[in-house]
Amino acid sequence: MFRIRRIFDDIIPANRDALRQVKDIIRKRFSEASEEDIDQIGIKLRNPFKQRFRPILFVEENMRRRVLGFALVLHEPEINFCYLDWIATAKEINRGGLGSALYERIRRESAALKVKGLFFECLSDDPDICPNPDILKVNALRLRFYERYGARPVINTAYEAPINPGDTCMPHLIFDGLQDNTSLSRSFARKVVRAILERKYKYLCPQEYVEKVVASFQDNPVKLRPLQYIKPEAVITKTEGKSDEQIALILNNHHEILHIHERGYVESPVRVRSILKELEKSGLFETIEAKKFPDRHIHAVHDADFIAYLRKACEQMGEGKSLYPYVFPIRNKTRPPVEPSVLPGYYCIDTFTPINRNAWPAARAGVNAALTAAKSILDGRRIAYALIRPPGHHAERRAFGGFCYFNNTAIAAQYLRMHGRVAVLDIDYHHGNGQQDIFYNRSDVLTVSIHGDPKFAYPYFTGFADEFGKDEGEGFNLNIPLKESINGLQYKKALKCALLRISEFEPDFLVVALGLDTAKRDPTGTWSLTPKDFRINGQMIGDTGLPIAVIQEGGYRTRTLGTNALNFFQGMAEAVFRITALKSGPETRLQGVSIHYEPVFQDIDRIRKLVEITGFFTPEEINMAGELVRERLEKGPDSGYNFVFAWQYGRLVGYGCYGFIECTRSSHDIYWIAVSPDFQGRGLGRMILNEMEKLIKESGGTRAYVETSMQQRYAATRSFYEQCGYRRETVLDDFYGPGDGKAIYCKTIAIPAKNEQ
Repeated sequence: MFRIRRIFDDIIPANRDALRQVKDIIRKRFSEASEEDIDQIGIKLRNPFKQRFRPILFVEENMRRRVLGFALVLHEPEINFCYLDWIATAKEINRGGLGSALYERIRRESAALKVKGLFFECLSDDPDICPNPDILKVNALRLRFYERYGARPVINTAYEAPINPGDTCMPHLIFDGLQDNTSLSRSFARKVVRAILERKYKYLCPQEYVEKVVASFQDNPVKLRPLQYIKPEAVITKTEGKSDEQIALILNNHHEILHIHERGYVESPVRVRSILKELEKSGLFETIEAKKFPDRHIHAVHDADFIAYLRKACEQMGEGKSLYPYVFPIRNKTRPPVEPSVLPGYYCIDTFTPINRNAWPAARAGVNAALTAAKSILDGRRIAYALIRPPGHHAERRAFGGFCYFNNTAIAAQYLRMHGRVAVLDIDYHHGNGQQDIFYNRSDVLTVSIHGDPKFAYPYFTGFADEFGKDEGEGFNLNIPLKESINGLQYKKALKCALLRISEFEPDFLVVALGLDTAKRDPTGTWSLTPKDFRINGQMIGDTGLPIAVIQEGGYRTRTLGTNALNFFQGMAEAVFRITALKSGPETRLQGVSIHYEPVFQDIDRIRKLVEITGFFTPEEINMAGELVRERLEKGPDSGYNFVFAWQYGRLVGYGCYGFIECTRSSHDIYWIAVSPDFQGRGLGRMILNEMEKLIKESGGTRAYVETSMQQRYAATRSFYEQCGYRRETVLDDFYGPGDGKAIYCKTIAIPAKNEQ
């Protein structure tokens, strides 16, 4: 038995161990691979767009987590293709089907991304190109394998031409169209080849070699080699365009024993059934059995006397009976009441959460489900969902209430904290007072809650905007209380603020307390979020790029619970697994982008990271970009540098820098535009440039100038400015170096006043 799972990063131990095994496989199977090439796999995961590709790493593991094989695919969202960088099985493993399973998984994921084709290289089986007979035999077997899927070498081009005199056995470029009768257009193929040679092999291929190979693609459509090993009727071409990525779903299987019918108790078993009914038919979830965890994980967030009381009080209740708190003293930890009927008020924060014989086992099983979700994240899952009742986010360190007995969200966060920094985001309609109380004095766990203002919403006494944390935890608790009537757009703005704070914290894990009581007509809330709003919210949270454990909290309108939950997770999956988010239409492709103008100190490093991941700038240029921000912070407007920052859901995705040209009346320089690679080709660069031009015009500026290199790799940059209305005024030959001229572009953005002409 084996499974194929995706590795998103090397943060968690399970992923680090898998990556170590992947590198060992490369060393054994590819003796010619350098250590630098091998280390690049980890670097690509940590810095996805260093080569302006998005890496997708799959590992094939047995049940003991031994890696049997792996594949690394590079996704290019702008040109819209995938490139298979590596695929291999462990050398000592001869079991059939491993390579096929990996390649078929790659084809499905590529088709799900709606790319125009899957490309890769394979060494030649032509003795004129590769004279070694032993290597020829192996190459022929590989090409035969790929022919089964209709993947064949491109012919009539110079792709196999040697880079250096004497080079032999140059690889074929293989094209897999993923569907029947898919042809390869010349213009598309040229873009793909240029991207491969200039990015993947930029240190190997001189620019003149790149131009020669690109220009050699003359046929339209590009010709592929006829089948040589497989009969046409045996070829498997079509593949289902569906991602195999699933969300781990963990159920609290003992929740139904807690079913209270008195006092209008809305926290009932039908809540879970309503959600589960919609999720099960979506195919997006894989149910994982909850494991048992020791009590020490509860003790990590709750006081021992509280735990002992809750266990004993529940066990002593008669069958079918409930005891409700009704006396609430000002708590004195050293003098608790003795009378059993009074004692619940000492440990409870309301009058409607009962002590019941089944409350302990149901809540204890919920803890197991939450911890199983957290553990599945550590085991490599990117999203895990603990569908739990009773909920938990109102349970404080030594108090229960709000239908909550143990704080499942805090317990999951504390468990993950042993492996990295954790942020907790509570999106229930009611304040997450439990997490606030438990982590209020700590700086290693960030707690953020969006909720109804405590002026009108339970739990009434916590959740105010001025509660920031205390002592070491000061600044690590954020409350965003909202007014009584909120629509989806208003909520999205609040969520954006929450995600910005989470981004600044730079956590390794995110725990989401999911309340569906923010929905329209929920009996415990006053807001009006629709299924579409939940989908957007899920996408925004997924865009953090973090491993996410979702713990179910409130939500009581059973008619819409399932639909809202499914939309939330569909949005999150689209963002996390990048099934459709990268190919969104014109009206949504820049959804959630906001513009800011004034830098803060943290922007120095943010700008450097942004410029670096484009893979386009030198180390000197990267440092210079950060120093311009520093100079603006130190000198203000007198620095001469002005900025336009583009943010999406708490992440800097692009920026521009411009300034007035001294000794002119109204001319300005555009110094920088840099856009995160996953936003390139989606109009963000044009948006930033338009904003800078507008600001220049408002300040009385009339002309904007841009300078760029005449090197071939800057051709796209020059084309961008030309498409935006900039005219090339002159070229200064050899300005940057021999053969590297400087092109100067200009655009008139306002008619100069007569006295300026």
